[in-house]
Formats: sequence, structure tokens, C-alpha cells
Amino acid sequence: MTDEILTLKELAIYLKLTEKTAYRLAAEGKLPGFKVGGSWRFKKSAIEEWIVKGTVDSTKN
Repeated sequence: MTDEILTLKELAIYLKLTEKTAYRLAAEGKLPGFKVGGSWRFKKSAIEEWIVKGTVDSTKN
């Protein structure tokens, strides 16, 4: 398994969010993540899937 794992800081940079916002979204269950020893971790593939599912298709109006 070669899926990249991101830290909270790396995720915030990837999504162009503040770390505080990324933490809040993860804590609220709005971002797919998991904790390791109290620190948030995120599978990059799960984040990319989350982005695709949340993308609004403006052609469907």
C-alpha cells in the first residue's frame, strides 16, 4: 500500500486552509481522517475522493 498519508499541517497546505480550519473540519467529521496517538492523519486518496464528491456541477442547473 503506497497511499500517501498527510498530517494536519500538510492537509491545510494542500487544501489552502488554515490549520485551525482543517482541525475544526476534521473534529466535526466533515473531513475524512483518523487519529494516531492524538494527532490527525489523512489519506490523500480519501481527501481527493471527498473533493470530487463535494464538487458542484454548474451544468446541472
